[in-house]
Amino acid sequence: MEKQYINPPEINPPASYSHVVNVKGAGRLVFIAGQTAFNASGELVGRGDLRAQATQVFENLKVSLAAVGATFEDVVKYTTFIVNYTPEQRSVVGEVREKYLPAKNPPASTLLGVQSLAREGMLIEIEMIAALD
Repeated sequence: MEKQYINPPEINPPASYSHVVNVKGAGRLVFIAGQTAFNASGELVGRGDLRAQATQVFENLKVSLAAVGATFEDVVKYTTFIVNYTPEQRSVVGEVREKYLPAKNPPASTLLGVQSLAREGMLIEIEMIAALD
């Protein structure tokens, strides 16, 4: 499988994601449902704390990827949803994200501000797509 990470020069260079990821010859695609800050016991981690919730979300994503033999290196696209988003929150999520996602050839990414998520107290949700050989 070949992955191409493309940032066309005609588009503003991204800071922490790729504009385009082209996957050729993918053996399989894995779609991971939006993960939230609930731990294995069903408890919301970090009520009111975006950093703590983002960390739990990425830990849940790590477990989800491992369940199919994947890592964050296999992620080609992810979408982040943040409740009542403000630009200041981007750096908080970015600091957490940097601990998990590859700096070289980062996946394509979209960040959306939303009014609310499925359950009260949730501040962030992230869904991912991974491509594996």
